[in-house]
Amino acid sequence: MADFRTSTHKARWIFTHHELVEKHQATNQRAVMTLEQYGATRLEVDIDGSISYPEQQVDSRENGHNLPDPLTVEEEQLIRIFYEQKIQEVCGAFGFPHKIQATAIIYFKRFYLQWSVMEHDPKHIMLTCVYASCKVEEFHVSAEELGKGIQQDHQSLGFDLIVYAPYRSIDGFLEDMEDLRDPARLEVDKIMLTDAPLLFPPAQLALAALRKSNEVLKVLDFDRYLDNIFSRQHEQSCYELEETLNAIESLMKDVKIPAAKEMRHIDRKLKCCWNPSLQEE
Repeated sequence: MADFRTSTHKARWIFTHHELVEKHQATNQRAVMTLEQYGATRLEVDIDGSISYPEQQVDSRENGHNLPDPLTVEEEQLIRIFYEQKIQEVCGAFGFPHKIQATAIIYFKRFYLQWSVMEHDPKHIMLTCVYASCKVEEFHVSAEELGKGIQQDHQSLGFDLIVYAPYRSIDGFLEDMEDLRDPARLEVDKIMLTDAPLLFPPAQLALAALRKSNEVLKVLDFDRYLDNIFSRQHEQSCYELEETLNAIESLMKDVKIPAAKEMRHIDRKLKCCWNPSLQEE
């Protein structure tokens, strides 16, 4: 049976908050430098997996034109959250299991740790991640159903396609909390829009979702339940786990869901980064 503790997920894809900030700043800065050098940011992936940079524009300053404004790190985050919500909507529309939805979102998060949304169209990457998660989880769906012409460099996922999702962990905790199953899954849906899946193991995400659900439904004494867990294992102190669950809940409270008006503005900026001629329209 697969074990998270010995997985590449734990070894390669759990980070500190500082590491995540650095990675997103680095990809954003690389796209800004591409914009300054080439006049556009969108990269193309060739059939052999190699990257093609934009065709260099005539120096915009010589023609009295300004370069498009690049997206900020914060705007990139809003774009990612928007498309992670779209992954949830697509998976819901197709009736896919929660495992596929979670795997697709984690693939999407991993991809954009290494690339900027200014470099690769998040719509295409979103659909590719859903399709890849269906293949890995052996759930049949044709590429034509999800959208044609999808290309994806799987090297950006490091070929680590096995993902551990908190939905399965919820089932493992539910012997005493069956009434919390559906509410907890809704809480996990919210957690998946934060950075928490890149910061914490799935079991801790599941516990945070169960605790949040139990605050409303009062199914059991959750503190006593945690004490019972720690009577069986000693990997982390009860105080440390409480701090972790509080940190996850804080991320849930702080996540900013982009408004439609805000998304239209950011999307316009993004399209101008891909095609600067749109500035003139």
